[in-house]
Amino acid sequence: MEPFDLTLIWAAIIAFGVIMYVLMDGFDLGVGILFPLAPDEESRDLMMNSVAPVWDGNETWLVLGGAGLLAAFPMVYSIMLPALYLGVFLMLSGLIFRGIAFEFRFKANRSRYLWNIAFAGGSTLAAFAQGMVVGKYIEGINTANGVFVGGPLDFVTPFTLLTGVGLVAGYALLGSTWTVMKTEGATQAWARRMAKPLLLVVLAVFGIISLWTPFVDESVRERWFSNLHLIWVLPALALFFAWRIWHGITHKREGSPFVATMGLFVFTYLGLLVSKWPYVVPPEITLYDAASAWESQLFLLLGLLFVIPIVLTYTAWTYWVFRGKVRAGDGYH
Repeated sequence: MEPFDLTLIWAAIIAFGVIMYVLMDGFDLGVGILFPLAPDEESRDLMMNSVAPVWDGNETWLVLGGAGLLAAFPMVYSIMLPALYLGVFLMLSGLIFRGIAFEFRFKANRSRYLWNIAFAGGSTLAAFAQGMVVGKYIEGINTANGVFVGGPLDFVTPFTLLTGVGLVAGYALLGSTWTVMKTEGATQAWARRMAKPLLLVVLAVFGIISLWTPFVDESVRERWFSNLHLIWVLPALALFFAWRIWHGITHKREGSPFVATMGLFVFTYLGLLVSKWPYVVPPEITLYDAASAWESQLFLLLGLLFVIPIVLTYTAWTYWVFRGKVRAGDGYH
């Protein structure tokens, strides 16, 4: 008999990795989504320079979460990858395009507009595909005897298209509040003007998704309306942070809108996790059904306990070194 439950520990680590990725990579995806709307090329330079020192490190959390998921819950890969091949392919394609654009745009002259398109298009595609994947997780995966039995386009539904739009708007909101925090002058004023409309779009889409989800999954409706005294704290906190974003933008705060936007994302995702707990492949397969052997989990966990502090340390150090405003003429390439 195992001395302690490693499955819950792994679930917490993976959830932490996913949330860290959404927060860390979300704002630089948001910067890319907003690229076509920026007032001029100088503003685009400032926006890209604000994320250039940290964007590649932010994606470490995607790798960490994916590798941890494969190690601890291998059945998830065997089911969800066939169900989401196209969505994952689109997401990775978008990330590749924006990554290449990061490196080439700084050196390009006559072709810079093409790299602007690649950066904006790749960022938007990656965000939209991620949102559709999240939507399909909420809807559930068709399985039989632990095997995916649907088709390659099952993840394309009105609900997943809406969640895709919602995540694009959410990342754009992160990008706008990040730009408010990291820039000044005309670029900051433009980003501040963008934040309120984006917040309204995010709240509208999230509200529709919240009303729609109980009809998509009956277990979600039962869980939320049988625990009014407990889990409704999560959406209440999400709305509180939405108010903090609005308040910070109205009063021309610089750092608090970005922090509040991260809070909005954290409690929205926690609400999603609580809605589906303990199913890792809804609506049938739980964490324990998909978990690898206890010995395998322990072996890999020991290594991960060394890796996570290192990742957190260099992430914190990078943000500390490149703290402060980005100004015209600054650059890291």
